[in-house]
Amino acid sequence: MINLVLTSILLSIKIIFTPARHFSGRKMRRNATLWTSYVLKTPTKKLFLGGDSGYDTHFKMIGDKYGPFDYAIIENGQYNEAWKYIHALPEDVIQASIDVRAKNIIPVHSSKFALALHAWNEPLKKVTSLAESKNLSVVLPMIGQPVDLNTAEHHFEKWWEFE
Repeated sequence: MINLVLTSILLSIKIIFTPARHFSGRKMRRNATLWTSYVLKTPTKKLFLGGDSGYDTHFKMIGDKYGPFDYAIIENGQYNEAWKYIHALPEDVIQASIDVRAKNIIPVHSSKFALALHAWNEPLKKVTSLAESKNLSVVLPMIGQPVDLNTAEHHFEKWWEFE
């Protein structure tokens, strides 16, 4: 019975591969593989998983075709103005969220390791401030903290502000 229920749930989940903008450098040859983002449709939720992507017109196209989304998980960190086409700047995270028509934004790809020269918590400070000015909902759990996607209101401590 459990197998049947699980199979039924899996059959009702749809994954759609959508564009992302990055480069490939994980192997010996550069740009030999592609990057992608995903639309995940479940019976009750629609999520956009932005992958590792710089900002471009693909976000608007995805929003027009598949939006609106209950949640958009978009990378926000390890950025530099010179890399803006492969790693989104905080203002690009906000614009991408608007473009895909996300009800909630979950910024990721920050606060774990240092690739760029910004402070570890700068991406979260900037994206929350920018989101507030646009009246957007940002979901920022501490790394490893669970998020209930069925809850309308999310309340997390501003853990990135403690130093």
